[in-house]
Amino acid sequence: MIPITHYQIFKSTHEIPENWYTLAQDNLFLSLPYLQFLEKASPSNFNNYFIGLYAQDQLAGICLAQHVDLRNLNHFGQRDSFLKKAIRGFLFKNFSGKLLIVGNNLMTGAPCHQLQSYIDPASAMACLKRLIHEQFKAHIHLCIFKDFREQEASYFPTSDQNPFLTFTAQPNMHLLLRPSWLSFSDYQGDLTKKYRDQCKRARKKGEGITNRLLEFSDLVELEDRMHELYLHVAHHAPFNTFFLPKNHFIELKNQLSDQFRIIGHYLDGEFVGFHSMILQGKTVETYFLGYDEQIQREHMLYLNMLYDMIEFGIQQRAERINFGRTAMEIKSSVGAQSEMLLSFMQHSHPTINRKLGFFYQFLEPKIAWTERHPFKN
Repeated sequence: MIPITHYQIFKSTHEIPENWYTLAQDNLFLSLPYLQFLEKASPSNFNNYFIGLYAQDQLAGICLAQHVDLRNLNHFGQRDSFLKKAIRGFLFKNFSGKLLIVGNNLMTGAPCHQLQSYIDPASAMACLKRLIHEQFKAHIHLCIFKDFREQEASYFPTSDQNPFLTFTAQPNMHLLLRPSWLSFSDYQGDLTKKYRDQCKRARKKGEGITNRLLEFSDLVELEDRMHELYLHVAHHAPFNTFFLPKNHFIELKNQLSDQFRIIGHYLDGEFVGFHSMILQGKTVETYFLGYDEQIQREHMLYLNMLYDMIEFGIQQRAERINFGRTAMEIKSSVGAQSEMLLSFMQHSHPTINRKLGFFYQFLEPKIAWTERHPFKN
C-alpha cells in the first residue's frame, strides 16, 4: 500500500483539478454537480472545503469537510427539560459551537472520501488529522470524523496524548430490498399479519391524498410553501445543527436532475406535504421532507411516505434504502434495520478533550425505542 504524503484544500469547485472527477465517478456525493449544489445552497452556518490527498505528486484521494458554526442557531431542537436545554445551549455556544466535520453533515452514512485502491487508508486519515491541526485547530472547538464503519476504528487510536472520543449517534435505519420483491404487493406479502394490517390501515387513511412527482418548475412555484412545511418538521426534531435555506431543493434538482426526486402530496388540490430521495447507484438515500401536522395525524401521512419510498425503491430495482436517523421505531415497523456508525471527536482544548466523554452526555439525546420485526422470516 502506498501512503498519502500531503494535502491541498480547495475552497471552490473552480479550484478543483480535473482528475478529482475521475476519482469521484462512482460517488455522487463527491461529484461536480453535487459539490456545486453545496456551494449554492448549503445552510448559512456551513463552509465547505474540498480536500485533495496526494501520494507524492499524484492526486490519490478526495474528501469533503464542512465547517459548521452552531453559534448562529437560535435553537437546537425540542427535547428534555428547560434546565438540560439551557446547559446544552451554553455548552454549544461557548465550548463546542465551532465544528469541523470530516464528512457530509446533510447526510447519514454518505461516503465523504474516496481513495485509490492502492492507497493506505490509515495514512489518509493521518494526513487529514495533520491538516486539521495545521489549518483549523486555532479556529474550531471540535473536530469530528463522521460515520465510519467499525473496521475503520483503528484509524483513531485511543493511546494518543490527545485521543479521539469514539461515539455513536442515533443509528442509521436501512432496508435491504429482497430480490423477490417485484412489486409493492410482494413486499406486503412478506409482512406478518400485524404489520400487513398496519400497512392496509395506513393506505386506507391515506385515501384522498394524491402524489405527484414534482418537476423543477413546480419547485419554483412551491418554494415558499415547501420551506414552510420543511421548517415545521425541522423545528420539532430532537436535535438540529442547521436549517436548510429556501433555495435548497431547487438547487439540488437543478444540479442532480433525475437523480433527485421530490414527491408532492395533495389533498383536495392543496399542497400538504412532500418527501425527497437521492438515487446513488443501487441505493435510495431518503432526504428531507415536510408536512402539515394536522394532515399528517389524520391521514398517517408520514407512515405512508415510508411505504411510498419502499414502493419507489422496488420500482427502481434498488438494493437498499437508507432512511437515515430519527424516528427509528416507525421506520423499524416498515422493515428497516438499525446500523450503528462510529464517529470520532476531538476538542481543541486538551483539558476539555480529556473530559469529552462526560460532556458528550449533555450534547447527544438519549432516545429509547423498541425495534420491530415486521417480516415473517
